[in-house]
Amino acid sequence: MMNSNGGSLAVSSIRQLKNHISVSIWPCSRSRLTVRCAAVRFRPCIDIHKGKVKQIVGSTLKDSDDGTSSLVTNFESDMFPAEYANMYKEDGLTGGHVIMLGADELSRAAAIEALNAYPGGMQVGGGINSDNALSYIKEGASHVIVTSYVFNDGKMDLERLRHLVCMIGKSKLVLDLSCRKKNGKYAIVTDRWQRFSDVFVDEKTLAFLATYADEFLVHGVDVEGKRLGIDEELVALLGNWSPIPVTYAGGVTTMADLETVKEAGKGRVDVTVGSALDIFGGNLAYRDVVAWHERQAMALH
Repeated sequence: MMNSNGGSLAVSSIRQLKNHISVSIWPCSRSRLTVRCAAVRFRPCIDIHKGKVKQIVGSTLKDSDDGTSSLVTNFESDMFPAEYANMYKEDGLTGGHVIMLGADELSRAAAIEALNAYPGGMQVGGGINSDNALSYIKEGASHVIVTSYVFNDGKMDLERLRHLVCMIGKSKLVLDLSCRKKNGKYAIVTDRWQRFSDVFVDEKTLAFLATYADEFLVHGVDVEGKRLGIDEELVALLGNWSPIPVTYAGGVTTMADLETVKEAGKGRVDVTVGSALDIFGGNLAYRDVVAWHERQAMALH
């Protein structure tokens, strides 16, 4: 078994997988693992930093950020988070995510306002743990999105993962497997994407974690927020191996990029667009993306 410099999982996490990979689902969840057959969807987003809707290059955000150092902000909106949520609701867009880019109370209050504006229509992430997960569900989140709480200190914490599933149910959990390339493999990154974990996104990891989660959210961190185009290799990996719904985010800049996600992901990977959208200061028309989303659904009928 190879180590974290070359294998798909470090030894510590492989041992955990060996002990539990035969379990079809965690006993607290009654959901069954299903392979998705549906249209590609556009998943909208609301990123909140210090109570404001912003588009930030995620890899520049640190927990200790004082707002003046290396933080790169692409856009700051005059609209309230709840206004974006209402817009997505009116356009019939579901499964989007509200992300709190910081642990401050202003961001938490703004996120709750967005969830209240669109009950059951959006997921929420950012600082989610076993102490607060249920409170966000009660405020209207369809799911909670978790990364650092489960991939703690760079390792997969199965005890925490099981506890979360027991508390809220598999059907309410989205695992954020945002990743960066490391020695040719995609390593899950945590703590504002600053820390590499010893868990790699591959067929075995996706199959194992799918027994605990309802969906995956995966940011291609190397291209996220930089308008460099998508990480096509990562999208293809997700399309090939994710047994549950998965949303890719990172680098979408043009309508052609949406089609590339659709093709590379074999029609099985949903997509989020952030800083490229005109509603976030970019050049890609939000209305064009919504129209593209609607065409995907119509193509199934």
